[in-house]
Amino acid sequence: QVQLVESGGGLVQAGGSLRLSCTGSGLFVNQWSMGWFRRALREGREFVALIGAGDDTVYVDSVKGRFSISRDNINNTVYLEMNSLKPEDTAVYFCAGGVTKGHSDALWWGQGTQVTVSS
Repeated sequence: QVQLVESGGGLVQAGGSLRLSCTGSGLFVNQWSMGWFRRALREGREFVALIGAGDDTVYVDSVKGRFSISRDNINNTVYLEMNSLKPEDTAVYFCAGGVTKGHSDALWWGQGTQVTVSS
């Protein structure tokens, strides 16, 4: 019933920018804590960013000042604007809905979109 679909991934050079999109169906993204996680090759899933019901935001330290999470309620879409990208940001990025208070899990997950940053 709930579906989260990511888009916007791709290949970018270090220092470049990408904007990821996550469009929800079966839920309103403004009614849930929405977030982004990522999984690098041979690494576990890592929390990246969250936007809460009150529009508060939380970021993992490694992306602070470079990434920005936002949402467009009209289009029911969550975004992750990624700037000054580094090769270490290379990962599959997953949109998540109903993120837990500890930012370790979520109720719903998207399929993921690949982000590759070349050096």
